[in-house]
Amino acid sequence: MSVNAQREAFKKGSVMVFWGWNRGWFGNSDIHFYGQNYNFTLNNVSAHDRPTPISEFDHYINPTKISIPQVNYNITYFIKDNVGITFGIDHMKYVMDQNQTVDFNGYINDPAYAGMVNNGKIDLSNGEFLKYEHTNGLNYLNLGLQKYKQILNKNKFDIFWNYGLGAGVLVPKTDATLMGKGESDHFHLAGFGLDARTGVNVVFWNHLVAKAEVKYGYINLPSVRTTEENVKIDKATQDFTFCELVFGIGYTFNTKKQK
Repeated sequence: MSVNAQREAFKKGSVMVFWGWNRGWFGNSDIHFYGQNYNFTLNNVSAHDRPTPISEFDHYINPTKISIPQVNYNITYFIKDNVGITFGIDHMKYVMDQNQTVDFNGYINDPAYAGMVNNGKIDLSNGEFLKYEHTNGLNYLNLGLQKYKQILNKNKFDIFWNYGLGAGVLVPKTDATLMGKGESDHFHLAGFGLDARTGVNVVFWNHLVAKAEVKYGYINLPSVRTTEENVKIDKATQDFTFCELVFGIGYTFNTKKQK
């Protein structure tokens, strides 16, 4: 069967639901902390993601635990043949690298913590000064617009390439321990994100979808909660680029074969 005689797995009016997982990579960022008696910036801070180990495989299949790993879920409605609008939640995890020394700019009034700054630098390795992570998580609620283009057509399956753009808001639950203060353990609207995305979709029997997608984008967080003591005053700000590899399975319905 030729591509010109393709089956339209993603016809106008179709819906695709998707569940998957992600790996994430984050650009270095300057993190600005401010509150009562302190105002400083840590420069060029590096971070990594935290995928659930495969040894804890039950987290991936147990209904009571499947939201713990770095997961993605979304729903796509096709407004035209091969053109879809997606609403999704990307549950990424961002963990500041603990074993690093970074430049420090600003002030701390507490002499115990101010004394940790040496020659304009601070060593974060012992975790006494700061632990900082969005692990529950770096939640990106996003809308995307994608175009799908068929690149292979076989009897039992089709392959589609998709590409598009997305934008949304970040609602992290930040786990931060800053200078011995109690952490603010609450979901909070902290900023926004933008992304470009592209991927490959293998569609079996016109309904079952295996998908791998890459997103590259920008996240800006002007309002990160850092402590429980002064939730209206103690904040952090940061912005960084990110790359996300998403893979998983989906299902389309209300699709028909094109004659």
